[in-house]
Amino acid sequence: MNRPTGVPPDRRNQPLLDEVTAYIREMIMSGQIAQGEHVRPEPIAGILGVSNTPIREALLTLRGEGLIELVPRRGFIVASVSENDVRDLFWSQAVFASELAARAALVITPEQIVELERIDAAFEQATHDGDTATVAELGHRFHRIINLAAASHQLTVLLDSVVKRLPNRFYASMEAHVASSRDDHRGLVRALADQDAGAARAITQRHILDSADTVLAILGSAGVTAEVTSA
Repeated sequence: MNRPTGVPPDRRNQPLLDEVTAYIREMIMSGQIAQGEHVRPEPIAGILGVSNTPIREALLTLRGEGLIELVPRRGFIVASVSENDVRDLFWSQAVFASELAARAALVITPEQIVELERIDAAFEQATHDGDTATVAELGHRFHRIINLAAASHQLTVLLDSVVKRLPNRFYASMEAHVASSRDDHRGLVRALADQDAGAARAITQRHILDSADTVLAILGSAGVTAEVTSA
C-alpha cells in the first residue's frame, strides 16, 4: 500500500469514524490502494494518529459500500469497482437531486435565488482561474442551497448517502471540466426563479448524468474502475 499524499484531514467538523472512512475511501477511489491489495489497519492508524479500532470500523463500513472485501485468512482487500457501479451511483444521485430541485422550485425564496446567483458568479470565476478546490466548495454550496430549500429531510439524507461515495476531488474535476456546468447552473437558477419545476428537474438530471463519463475517465486513468465485459 502506497503512503497517501497530502495531510490527514481536519477532524474539527466531522466524527472520527466518518473522517477515517472518508480518508480510506479517498485512498481507494484515487488509486493509492489498488484493487486486490491488502489493507492493513496499522499504517493508516499511524498516519491518522488513531487506534486500530476506528480503522477496522471504517473498513467494515466500506465493506458495506462494496469497496472492501473481508477475505478469510487474508483480511481486508480492496474490491473491484465496475463502471456500472459508478454509473449506478450517478443515476441514484440524479433521481434524488432532480426531485429536490423540482420541489425547491415551488418554494425557494428570492433571497435564496440571490445567493445562488452570487455563488454562481464566484463559481464561474474559480472555473476560469482553474481553482478546483474553490470550484468544489462553491459547487457543493450551490446545490446545498437548492437541496435545503426543498425542505425534504429524508430525500436530502438519501442524496448525501450517495454523494459521499465519490470523494470531493472528483466532483471538483467534474465541475471544472464539464463544459456545460456553468450553463447548467445559470439555467437552473432561471428555472428556480420562474418556479418551473419541470425545467429544474430536467436540468439537474442532465447535469449529473452527463458528468458520469468525466468522472469515469478520471477513475479509469487512476486504475480504479474495471470495464464491464459481457459473458
